[in-house]
Amino acid sequence: MVEMKTIQKTIDLLSEEASLQSVFHHKRNEEPMPSIEKLHEVVRTLRQILFPGYFGNSDVREDNVRYYMGVHVENLKRLLTEQILAGLCFSSAEKASCVKEAENICMQFVERLPLLREVLVTDVEAAFNGDPAATSRGEVIFCYPAIRAIVNYRIAHELLELGVPLIPRIITEMAHSETGIDIHPGAKIGRYFTIDHGTGVVIGETTIIGNRVKLYQGVTLGAKSFPMDENGNPIKGILRHPIIEDGVIIYANSTILGRITIGKNAVIGGNIWVDADVPAEAKIIQKK
Repeated sequence: MVEMKTIQKTIDLLSEEASLQSVFHHKRNEEPMPSIEKLHEVVRTLRQILFPGYFGNSDVREDNVRYYMGVHVENLKRLLTEQILAGLCFSSAEKASCVKEAENICMQFVERLPLLREVLVTDVEAAFNGDPAATSRGEVIFCYPAIRAIVNYRIAHELLELGVPLIPRIITEMAHSETGIDIHPGAKIGRYFTIDHGTGVVIGETTIIGNRVKLYQGVTLGAKSFPMDENGNPIKGILRHPIIEDGVIIYANSTILGRITIGKNAVIGGNIWVDADVPAEAKIIQKK
C-alpha cells in the first residue's frame, strides 16, 4: 500500500504543469519527431554511398556499383526526407507546409553528394599522408575516429547550409558521442582537413578553417566568455570563434579562443593558450 502511494505521488509530481514547463514537447497534428535511431540509419546509408564497399554490403564491385548506388540513394531519399520534415516541424512549422520543402531540401542534398565525396577524399588523403602509422587509405576509412567525425560534420554542415534545423546538430553530436570529437555543424572547414588521434577536440560554431589544416588531440577552437545583453542574457549569433588559415598545425591540448586569426602556415605548439592574432609562418611554443 505504501509502495503504491509513493508511486502515485511520484507520478502526480512528474505530471504537474510546473514540472513539465521546460521539458515537455507539445506535438501538433501528428507531426513527426526527429529519431536518433533513424538518423543513425541515414548516416550508415550515406557511408555506403560515399565509401562503397567499405560499409554495408561488401559485395559491391565495379560491374554492380551503379545498382547499389541506386538502391542506397533511394533509401536515403526516403529516410532523410522524413527526418528533414521532422526537423522542420520541430521548429514550430506546420506539417502541411513543410512536406514539399523537406522533399526539395532532400533532393538538393542528394545533388551535392558527388561534391561531398570529392571533399571527403581529400580528408582521407590528409589523414593517410599525415600519419606514418597509416598503412593504407582503407585503414583510415575503416578505423580513424577523425574520419568518422569529419564525415558526420560534412553531412551535417551541408544540411545546415540548406536550412535544416536541429537535424544537423543531432548528427554531429552522434559523432561526438562515438569519438570524443565535437565539431559544430556551423563551422566552415576547408579541404584536406585532418585530426590526429582526435579525442577531446572542440570546434565551435563560427570557426573558419582553411585548407590543409591539421589538429591534434585536445585542441579547442573556442570562444571567450559571452557578452551579455541588458537583461543579463548571453548575446547569441556573434562571430566568437577563431579563423584558422591554410596550412596551420595546432598540436595537442592547445586552446585558441575568440575571433582571432591564426595566420597561414603558422604552428601552435602543445599546451598553448592563444587569445591574440598569430601572424603567418609564426611558430608559437612554450619556453624551456
